[in-house]
Amino acid sequence: MRYSHFLITFILCFSVVFSSSTWVEASAMTPEEYKVKLRMSLYEYVETVTTIPWYFIAAIDQYEHSVRNARRDLPDSDGPVGVHIDPKIWSGMLNPNLNDENPASIQFWGGLGTDGNSDGKASIKSNEDLLITLSNYLLRYGNDESNFRIGLWNYYKRDKAVGIIMGNARLFKQFGTVDLSKKVFPVPVRTHYTYRGTWGVARGWGGRRTHEGTDIFADYGLPVRSTCYGIIEMKGWNKYGGWRVGIRDINNTYHYFAHLSGFAKGLQTGQTVEPGTLIGGVGSTGYGPPGTSGKFPPHLHYGLYKDNGLTEWSFDPYPLLRVWERNDLRARKTR
Repeated sequence: MRYSHFLITFILCFSVVFSSSTWVEASAMTPEEYKVKLRMSLYEYVETVTTIPWYFIAAIDQYEHSVRNARRDLPDSDGPVGVHIDPKIWSGMLNPNLNDENPASIQFWGGLGTDGNSDGKASIKSNEDLLITLSNYLLRYGNDESNFRIGLWNYYKRDKAVGIIMGNARLFKQFGTVDLSKKVFPVPVRTHYTYRGTWGVARGWGGRRTHEGTDIFADYGLPVRSTCYGIIEMKGWNKYGGWRVGIRDINNTYHYFAHLSGFAKGLQTGQTVEPGTLIGGVGSTGYGPPGTSGKFPPHLHYGLYKDNGLTEWSFDPYPLLRVWERNDLRARKTR
């Protein structure tokens, strides 16, 4: 069958995880570590079958995981694969059987569903079938980066989705893994700073609005660090936030750092960062034209915004900041 020889290769590679010589290693993994290993095996299998680099497949899947986890109109993505394809698109818009798993009849009705693991079925519940189906759709446009972008746009019909996915691919390729969930506190722990939950509090300067973040009051110039692995989407001046930086992580979350005293040397839009990368210093800039400073005590305004594939909204960063602070303190103690 079409993918049978590739399936054999995949099984041989995948069996490494489950072979008798590695059962001890596998049993010692945390659930998250096991999930990462399983996902990487699936992406490498798809790369072997389709020639699409694994990090492109991983980037799409990561985007879909994040979208599904942020929306109520889509099923949660609890398994290793996050890709969701509408059953009507899978089986064919006019197919009377929305649960059709017969590759021949799905093709007859113009559906996308593909048998990706050579078991004779094109199952929307199969990890391999889902990933191969989406990959085959993208291959219609070619497997180079420019045509890959075109395929993504035609699939999602959204520029932001294309940008986020391509950013994910850059990060996965650079760091060689999908395990990029680590986060750190935005300023060094055990330094002079204080903060409390201020998300949603009313603000008056520039018109009536609410506070979309947490203020971390600290010494002027205290280093401000990237909290995540991500891509710098924005760097510059805003009359409200002063000198500010925006970073997009692999979970479709936008991390916003405002009122900076300045930027780290060489920091550029489009740059990849990792947890702890220096991005600037605590300042008191904003509430006026470029260069305005000193209208309030030095502090870092830290905000979080979630993209769900349709829109983006602010959410309270305070609970996560407390977790990241505790983790950083714990890490310092173990050094």
